[in-house]
Amino acid sequence: MTEIFTGSFTQQEPIPEEAIEAAVEVMRHGRLHRYNVLGDEAGEVTLLEEEFAAQMEAPYALAVASGGYALATALRAVGVKPGDRVLTNAFTLAPVPGSIAAVGAVPVYVGVNETLTLDLEDLERQLSVDGHPRVLMLSHMRGHLCDMDRLMAICDASDVAVIEDCAHTMGARWNGVLSGRHGVVGCYSCQTYKHVNSGEGGLLVTSDPEIAARAIMLSGSYMLYSRHRAAPGPEVFERIKYETPNISGRMDNVRAAILRPQLRDLEQQVQRWNARYRQVEEGLRDTPGLTVVERPEKEAYVGSSIQFLLLDWREEAVREVLRRCAARGVELKWFGTPEPVAFTSRYDSWRYAETPRLPQSDRILAGIVDMRVPLTFSLADCAQIARIIRAEVGAVFQEG
Repeated sequence: MTEIFTGSFTQQEPIPEEAIEAAVEVMRHGRLHRYNVLGDEAGEVTLLEEEFAAQMEAPYALAVASGGYALATALRAVGVKPGDRVLTNAFTLAPVPGSIAAVGAVPVYVGVNETLTLDLEDLERQLSVDGHPRVLMLSHMRGHLCDMDRLMAICDASDVAVIEDCAHTMGARWNGVLSGRHGVVGCYSCQTYKHVNSGEGGLLVTSDPEIAARAIMLSGSYMLYSRHRAAPGPEVFERIKYETPNISGRMDNVRAAILRPQLRDLEQQVQRWNARYRQVEEGLRDTPGLTVVERPEKEAYVGSSIQFLLLDWREEAVREVLRRCAARGVELKWFGTPEPVAFTSRYDSWRYAETPRLPQSDRILAGIVDMRVPLTFSLADCAQIARIIRAEVGAVFQEG
């Protein structure tokens, strides 16, 4: 009998009751705006920032309207100006190059390798020429961390500031250091499909007091920056407050109330994701024609999605795998498609600036197949999904 999976790849777990109650309390008192507080009341956003800073082992944190807004704010805060070139991954999603274009800068793509991380040899080549870009927006795409020790050594030697896009790595670590804490700024998303869910929302952390002050002013603090707790002292704001524009993108107290209990449960949720990830991974091992993406020992990942490679397959054969799996209820995304589809995109999907072809990266992108691993799936669900993928990949591969 042919197995059919009947679960949903887009269904999230319910918001925790504690978070619902906290959000309802905010709605009851009506003070949704982060600066609309009584007396010395902190407010949900301020408390969220304080707690997130401690959780991410950072002195400063800021809550904003989205992960993409956090990225653009980080770029402005580190001094990126219109016309500047900014390095970023060839394997990423639209908000990353979108944030670079949003500040008037130009994305310059660095290749991807078979570990689905930044090609550090390509990065070194691009930094070996005079006049190279001075900022790298590093996307930890789909939760894969490159060798962060080596990357930081390369960037430090070339005086390149690193902004980390941690939309898929909140709670992950490289060599014991939390994702987002290697570069000058770490940016996180709280959009529904990320590791905490407020529908939309973003967070950023930094250890640099001037970057933190600029980000707070940029987010729309007006001159209310003293109400931030996870922030530098007033003397830092005095240096930058007249020259930093207000580009309002604040988080509100309802979303902050929803997020605070979820962040307290993050470590437990990571363990649950990883159990499901490993169940799928083990089920896919040794499938003819399929390459499992091995995780380095130094990487403590968050397995909220899984990727595998169908390297050097014909386009028609990859599409046949996707079709067969979909017919059996398994929803896969393919990064080889020449046109952007829904959330699936690639470096040549965006034409903000002239972009040369990246043949080695094109080969990798043409083989990347991606799947969400929602916490609504049981371990038995994950085992069944792996059996279906294994069967259909094997059948198409055997057909040649």
